[in-house]
Amino acid sequence: MLTAGALTACSSNDSSDSGSTSTSAAVAAAASSAGSGPARNPFLSAEKFAVTHIDPAQSDSFPAAVPRGTFHIDPAQMPRVPGGPVNIMTLASTSPDYMWVSSTSGPRYVDVADGEFKEVASMDAPGIAPIPTPQLDQVLNQQFTDTAQIEGAIAQGWGGANWQRIANGVYAMVDKDNHFYFINQSAELIVFALKNNDKPEDGIEIIAQRDFKPMLSNAMTTLGIPETIVGADMTYDGHLVVLASRELYVMNRDLTGDPQVVRTGDDETISNSMAIDADGGIYFASDKVMRKAVWKNGKLSTDVADGAWSSPYDFGRQPPAVKFGIGTGSTPTLMGYGKDTDELVVITDGSDHMKLVAFWRNGIPDGFQQKPNTKSNRIADQIQVTAGLQNPPEFIQSEQSVVVNGYGAFVVQNIGAGGSPDRLVDVLANGPVAEPPHGMQRFEWDPKAHQWNSAWTRGDVVSTSMVPAVSAGEGIVFVNGYSKADGWEVTGLDWKTGETVHRTIFGQSNLGNGAYAIVEAFPNGDLLFNSIGGPFRAKIAK
Repeated sequence: MLTAGALTACSSNDSSDSGSTSTSAAVAAAASSAGSGPARNPFLSAEKFAVTHIDPAQSDSFPAAVPRGTFHIDPAQMPRVPGGPVNIMTLASTSPDYMWVSSTSGPRYVDVADGEFKEVASMDAPGIAPIPTPQLDQVLNQQFTDTAQIEGAIAQGWGGANWQRIANGVYAMVDKDNHFYFINQSAELIVFALKNNDKPEDGIEIIAQRDFKPMLSNAMTTLGIPETIVGADMTYDGHLVVLASRELYVMNRDLTGDPQVVRTGDDETISNSMAIDADGGIYFASDKVMRKAVWKNGKLSTDVADGAWSSPYDFGRQPPAVKFGIGTGSTPTLMGYGKDTDELVVITDGSDHMKLVAFWRNGIPDGFQQKPNTKSNRIADQIQVTAGLQNPPEFIQSEQSVVVNGYGAFVVQNIGAGGSPDRLVDVLANGPVAEPPHGMQRFEWDPKAHQWNSAWTRGDVVSTSMVPAVSAGEGIVFVNGYSKADGWEVTGLDWKTGETVHRTIFGQSNLGNGAYAIVEAFPNGDLLFNSIGGPFRAKIAK
């Protein structure tokens, strides 16, 4: 539930039963003083939705204004592009009329003009056995009652697909030439393009491909699996950045030539992607250390003189569900832009009860003293996440990136009571079979005091595994959860108050499960829901 101060009660349509907040005019003013956000990268297809976490800062913030209210949507009746299981994101092309779907099956090109959502071209990614739509839906149309049923359904209907399939297309990107970059579970980077930009229905082709396995170590990671590729992004001067389990590469974006590389320690593992700033800063975190490398004058540097740095942070144990590893579950997110702002990069740490951690991403202010219980003076501040839970569970943790809007940050607790070693089984069971995780919290950075403050908490709201995102245009942050009464839904909370102001209820259909994907929206306010069985357009716009 909400904590800290008074709040107007939610409407009768809301799932919340009580709440309070500490948000004030001063907090709102602080948010607006954080600057206008990251500069557009001219080598990406669009300002928003060209990379997995929406923009180069990995903010999970989009401008579209999604309407407030309660909406009942049958996913089976919505225009959908089948694929998966797991479809991490639908990315912007260079045309506002089309988008690229990043599915574990491979890329799909979709017509989104005039309220449409229609596949016009597709290609299965090499090395990935496609799951035909009838078999995909045969599993997802079941009402799951226990884990054994899910395991049997996957074995029979999906050919024994396992959690490693989730790695396909998790971090994808579209460049200024409408080339789609896709990473598969075999550590290969594949670049797809339309055969004819003026006639998308002519199909998709592979224009470049590179196998990174020869460049990776043969040693196992701390996750107990071989090293692999975990992210791809673009510098502001048009060089491709590839992040692996223990390496960072910068190379030509046509995949030619020898990449420059820096390597982390052998006792570390990276499992999330990176943020990139306009000055060549590349921010990435292993399960023990947060780092900034710098791409400067054609050189990849870890030299302090070039602005690079590293800082340890707190880690913990491997949770039983959803999350991978002992360290941060979040891709680093940038916060604070422009003159006289606190320029930060934020993550959640790996502690069993996680903390929200802000690092100074550029210079450390003169006179700044290392704060108690932090591991370096590079850490600007850290604060315990309670997620509004009165009786804290064994783990308060997340596999999701921190949502940033101005100086505000939003995090979810998504470790449930269940947990299967196979994360594909786990993500299907989380809610319908296992008790889903509850709890989330919004924080505000105080640039005068250089510290975090809690704005509000909601211990009663569920977020399973979908990446939250905020509509900056409407001031609503969205999560995906499940309840026995209403089934799957997208829940929208007012950014300032935490009040429930939006519900799109999908019912018991498993197409309402946004497994590991991200919430998106169209300019007209419709939700773009990246379902486990393929993205669909939830037509809620008024």
